[in-house]
Amino acid sequence: MDVCPPGYTYPDPVALPLVFVPVAEPKTGKNRVHLDLATESAGHQAAEVDRLLSLGAAAADIGQGDVPWVVLADPEGNEFCVLEPRPVYRDTGPVAAVVADCPDPAALAGFWELAAGWAPFDSTDGWVALRSPHGVGPYLELLRHQDRAGQGPACLTGPGPARAGRPGTA
Repeated sequence: MDVCPPGYTYPDPVALPLVFVPVAEPKTGKNRVHLDLATESAGHQAAEVDRLLSLGAAAADIGQGDVPWVVLADPEGNEFCVLEPRPVYRDTGPVAAVVADCPDPAALAGFWELAAGWAPFDSTDGWVALRSPHGVGPYLELLRHQDRAGQGPACLTGPGPARAGRPGTA
């Protein structure tokens, strides 16, 4: 069975292989890690949202306000974003970024740089992005955790560094 989207082959870094592990416990808190999905146009974003809703996703309001991306939740309640088109994500493939909340993005980036061999791409005081040394595929974006009890990942709640601070973003 082909597990990569059409046009991608593993181990190409653009073909991000995802493994979902079943757990007995229901989701009880916010996700510390979520996916951002890339789109190529406003029409593509709308079509992707419609397609994902038809597959069982649900609109998610986690206090993100009026933003250009769409926050959805998978059938188990795990949030993810369908991004508006952005030049910086044009060559990532279907997954633009894997975004993780953490207390110290710079320190964690050092770990992932050594563990995965990915290179720092961009950073601010509260956010670091890494990418494959080949310069293709999704980004790993580490975002300083913001304590917002009961809400989703910090970057989903407003135009934080993962949104406004990226090159080519609005």
